[in-house]
Amino acid sequence: MIADRARLVAVHEALLGWYARNGRDLPWRRTRDPYAILVSEIMLQQTQVERVRPKFHEFLACFPTFESLARAPAGEVIRRWAPLGYNRRAVRLHAVARTVVERFEGRLPERAEQLRELGGLGSYTANAVACFAFGQAVPVVDTNVRRVLGRLFADLVGLDPPGGRSLERFAAAVLPADRAYEWNQALMDLGATLCTARAPACPSCPMALACVGRPLLAAARSRPAQAAERRATYTTRPPYQRSNRFYRGRIVDQLRLLEPGQSLSLAELARAVGPDPSSKDDAWIADLVDGLRRDGLATIVEDQGETWVALP
Repeated sequence: MIADRARLVAVHEALLGWYARNGRDLPWRRTRDPYAILVSEIMLQQTQVERVRPKFHEFLACFPTFESLARAPAGEVIRRWAPLGYNRRAVRLHAVARTVVERFEGRLPERAEQLRELGGLGSYTANAVACFAFGQAVPVVDTNVRRVLGRLFADLVGLDPPGGRSLERFAAAVLPADRAYEWNQALMDLGATLCTARAPACPSCPMALACVGRPLLAAARSRPAQAAERRATYTTRPPYQRSNRFYRGRIVDQLRLLEPGQSLSLAELARAVGPDPSSKDDAWIADLVDGLRRDGLATIVEDQGETWVALP
């Protein structure tokens, strides 16, 4: 099922008009350079906009083109990625740059289906680059967009629609083909600023009159609290500060401090990042280091019974 034409026209006009007046001024929106847009999209995965802003400029100053990034050692790319975290993104970006240089003479393919064939680019990133760099009329569905579409078209896709191919097909069906760039950016901005998950500013929203989900949200907020026995069962999780992800990040941070060609032993790493600096057992860190090696974030050298670790 799809919205009727008159409804779509009204929604398009209202949202695009709001975006023209209120769209966020973001540095990656000032360019159509495919490389810069790809860098921004990978940086923005699971990372807030304000943390990406300064790193985006800094990274492009170091690696301004696919060619310069492809030539750089992986360890240097990982160093320059700090402090964004999720360091495997740097490895994926580096691998994509090398593929683009080796297979496509430094020119990124334009179509989303071609971009998806590059290792390390998922459907969302491929669509985002195809739309924002090359003007392709494809939907770009992130968490914010999924929430906004679910509220605007709750009668058609449900108030909280699951992500995936079905929602992507719906997003494509409501996309104004001649304004795809602005439409996708507008959906993101609305979800990030007004149509938020926990406290939507419905009275200030330009889509208030067209939003099917608004009365549903109001009704949900007015319902009495559920009985205590119906509350969700909570499971205990280890704090982030004691998680594998935390220690992996600490290890990579220590390796970033090394000069090219330098390395640290497992014992030195354990003392630098471990919860118990007096511990003599390095087995706990060996598994983490091996995982980093598999992910392309570390190299391991065995020398006279000692294990040494460095950036790749």
